[in-house]
Amino acid sequence: MENNKVLAKVGNREVTQKDLNFFLQNLDPQSASQFQSPEGQKRLLTELINQELFYLEAKDQNLDEDQSFVQSLEQLKENYLKQFAITKLLANVSITEDEIKKYYKENQDQFITPKSVQAKHILVQKEEDAQNILQEIKEGSICFEEAAKKYSTCPSKARGGDLGYFHKGQMVPEFEKAAFNMEKEDISDPIKTQFGYHIIKLIDKKEQKTRDFEEVKPELEQMVLRMKQQEVYLKKIEELKKNYLIEMVE
Repeated sequence: MENNKVLAKVGNREVTQKDLNFFLQNLDPQSASQFQSPEGQKRLLTELINQELFYLEAKDQNLDEDQSFVQSLEQLKENYLKQFAITKLLANVSITEDEIKKYYKENQDQFITPKSVQAKHILVQKEEDAQNILQEIKEGSICFEEAAKKYSTCPSKARGGDLGYFHKGQMVPEFEKAAFNMEKEDISDPIKTQFGYHIIKLIDKKEQKTRDFEEVKPELEQMVLRMKQQEVYLKKIEELKKNYLIEMVE
């Protein structure tokens, strides 16, 4: 099989494609990407060969019998066995469509998308400047978006003043109050806030709504599964406490 293909021999040891694949799988995606090219594969194989050299020397020097190594290995085995037991327990946990729907039905308040608006704005420091810009827009000598690019001191000027969608609590009170009381395509008079004077253009409004079951189902599946796994985990702990004595030592 391709996976068992021998790529190199080091003493009495073999480095296979499986070894290389295993090494790659344990790297983070960014690091692993460095070894995807043929040249990267060669560098990785060289590293695996280097590690085999250290392994052979360690065996020759009986480092596997060193007390520090034995203690460290035992600790690793204990930790791995604990995690393996937990993983094995939780691997058998599954959820049904009915359980997901039941959670959705009983917790719909968690899936409410609040009322939001999309607005653009022009920010300047002086009210007089804001009034002059507003007059230019009303006269049609410049459109709102171009005026934002030309006059606004907010970084959103690069997007024609677009702030995207936001809901209550995300903007300063004066700005928020004005924006949520406007209708689509309305352009406000200058609004004073701690940042200066804003001219607001309302682009869109979205009413509060409850997200549909199908929309939230993927995240619900993960949420309900984690909750059920937690229940199984805690129940198992209570069972184990009956089997093994626990003493707190001060």
